[in-house]
Amino acid sequence: MKKYKNIFFYVIVIGGFLALMYWVVQSGKPLEAGKVTALPSTGSTSILQIFRDTINHNVTHPLAILLLQIITIIITARTFGFLFNKIGQPTVIGEVVAGIFLGPSSLGFWFPEYTAFLFPKTSLSNLQFLSQVGLILFMFVIGMELDLKVLKTKAKDAIVISHASIIVPYALGMGLAYFLYTEYAPANINFLSFSLFMGIAVSITAFPVLARIMQERGMTKTKLGAIAITCAAADDITAWCILAAVIAIVKAGSSLSALFTIALAIIYLLVMLKLIKPFLNKLGEVYSSRETLSLNIVAIIFGVLLISSYVTEVIGIHALFGAFMAGVIMPPKFSFRRILIEKVEYVALGLLLPLFFAFSGLRTQVGLLNDSHSWLICGLVVLVAVVGKFGGSMFAARFVGQSWKDSIAIGALMNTRGLMELIVLNIGYDLGVLTPQVFAMMVLMALITTFMTGPALDLINRFSKETPYGKPKSMRQKFKILISFANPQTGKKMVKLSGLLSGNSNAEITALHVTPSADINKFDAAEYEKESFRPVKSEANKLGLEIQTLYKASNDVSEEILSSANSGEFSLLIVGAGQSLFQGSFLGKLIGITANALNPERLINTIAGKDSLLEPQSVIDERVKNFITQSHIPVAIFIDNDFSDVNTILMPVFSISDIFLLFYAKKILKNSDCHIVIIDYTNVINSNSELKEEITAIGNFSPNMISLKSKKDANLDTITEPCLMILSFEGWKELEREEGLKARENISVLMIRP
Repeated sequence: MKKYKNIFFYVIVIGGFLALMYWVVQSGKPLEAGKVTALPSTGSTSILQIFRDTINHNVTHPLAILLLQIITIIITARTFGFLFNKIGQPTVIGEVVAGIFLGPSSLGFWFPEYTAFLFPKTSLSNLQFLSQVGLILFMFVIGMELDLKVLKTKAKDAIVISHASIIVPYALGMGLAYFLYTEYAPANINFLSFSLFMGIAVSITAFPVLARIMQERGMTKTKLGAIAITCAAADDITAWCILAAVIAIVKAGSSLSALFTIALAIIYLLVMLKLIKPFLNKLGEVYSSRETLSLNIVAIIFGVLLISSYVTEVIGIHALFGAFMAGVIMPPKFSFRRILIEKVEYVALGLLLPLFFAFSGLRTQVGLLNDSHSWLICGLVVLVAVVGKFGGSMFAARFVGQSWKDSIAIGALMNTRGLMELIVLNIGYDLGVLTPQVFAMMVLMALITTFMTGPALDLINRFSKETPYGKPKSMRQKFKILISFANPQTGKKMVKLSGLLSGNSNAEITALHVTPSADINKFDAAEYEKESFRPVKSEANKLGLEIQTLYKASNDVSEEILSSANSGEFSLLIVGAGQSLFQGSFLGKLIGITANALNPERLINTIAGKDSLLEPQSVIDERVKNFITQSHIPVAIFIDNDFSDVNTILMPVFSISDIFLLFYAKKILKNSDCHIVIIDYTNVINSNSELKEEITAIGNFSPNMISLKSKKDANLDTITEPCLMILSFEGWKELEREEGLKARENISVLMIRP
């Protein structure tokens, strides 16, 4: 009876109260008399039609439209970002192009009815306000990522280069405005406002994009990287101050009346720097860890952000400047800023910022450039922007003593515009300073100048005799292991595994940690690198192993790992296994099969009989599959099941090709007390005298440390002690096909593709 107690209680309570609710409804019906005069009548309308009308009403509801817009924008932005990553371009370029694709220049041109449904004019204000919230959060993060200490230590050369890279293009932009004003300036906009905005539009540098490009190319630790990032930071601060003054002048209508706005801005800056900043610094000293940074403290931080944005919007220098300044004055303590950035960045970059790109794309009407004259003017805008920014930065860098190679590289980097340019252009568009035609020209200029940064740096390296930035030095040890880890604790286990595989004494290990460039903060990279390698170095010291570390940021992590492995003269690459996204559900398997069908290499292998579209890997993901097929060196995939110190190592042998495992068996026995159990899984050893002799020879060298068992004697399903299984990749696939095998649930596995 005890067994059914809960069921009885559930039935009585739910059933009883449902009956009570029904009685209340029935009792309340007489109360409608005199209250409800007429009930809606369906007349001849069918129930199906009523249902259709209801669905249609729900689909066109403003909230439903906004949610559909967000879904469409995020999917499109991530797709284009991924595609542009594959051709070596920053994600932001793909996201900007995605915005243009969704706008009238592409989707709106080919499918106007769909665009009218997805982006009705009445819904754009909601999208705009939401994107502005994303920009405010983004500018807050940018402000926090600025390292003012770096500006102080390298200010001399950086300020000369930075200010030259602003004043030269600014002057050229104002000169260009002189020729464009009559034909392209909006009505009721004076020349001063138009020329000032043209100047700022061609003189901006995209600090976030530039920093990520340098991280991906391994330039951040070079002398060139240090001065370039400092120039960009100084450029960012200067440009935003100039932009605030320009906005004040445009809104006021004249430079004289703008003096009041600028005076208020100075008071605002003094309050932020002299009152708010010291208070926040004290806050940062007390609350600098995840445990102490409570919801109340985060609420205070966001309060400062919102009030700062509100004040700058009210006094007339735009809310984004207030968000930027709020970020700049945050406590300089690394841990404090890192925690805040983590809380804000993913929402801002992953969810809200793509809305800004889409909104900018909806405004970009490339079709307005419908004749040769318009395209000629567009080309002139690009030329002025490149000559002013590239040339001004390059000659200033050369003047302060940089080599011609570094000067040209600085010019190419400072010519990067990206997202910051779009922010400036949208502000100009909102203020009515830029017409839709000029806005489209400027957006194209931003894309072209950002797109050309990577190829320009490649050309500089090609024609230079120096080693390309970020290329690892060659190391020529006979047996050299590269471990690539994402989680430092997994990296620690990989170090122990590497020592085991190489016999410890001959081990030369390189630990590689690659971070997605979009996930790492600019000035926090050095501290992040130190924290990532600390457990790995500690474990290597404990085991007496020589270890070298290699840290990189990349827009394609898998490709970076492969490139490092294939170009570094390594003997073995060890990577962690990831769980496939395409397993565990019917929908996941369906998506996995579709993804495989769209993968040309997988399709070719299926036709050749080497693979199957219908069997996505269950334990390793497509990333690891990519390592196996494209690595030029042996690859070991590590499946960690609480791997620690082990006394027994299992080596199942499935075919004659698995003889390479004996090479690792010798190395393990050289300098460890582990007992190796070789399992003749398919009776191949028993029928091959050469294999038998090889195992016997190893046994003579290490008595009682190696044994040979059959599949039946080994009985993998019953093993409970901590073990490591080392086997071939093909052997692992054989094990996976066996139903009821539980070895992978309690044994760490290292599968090797020779």
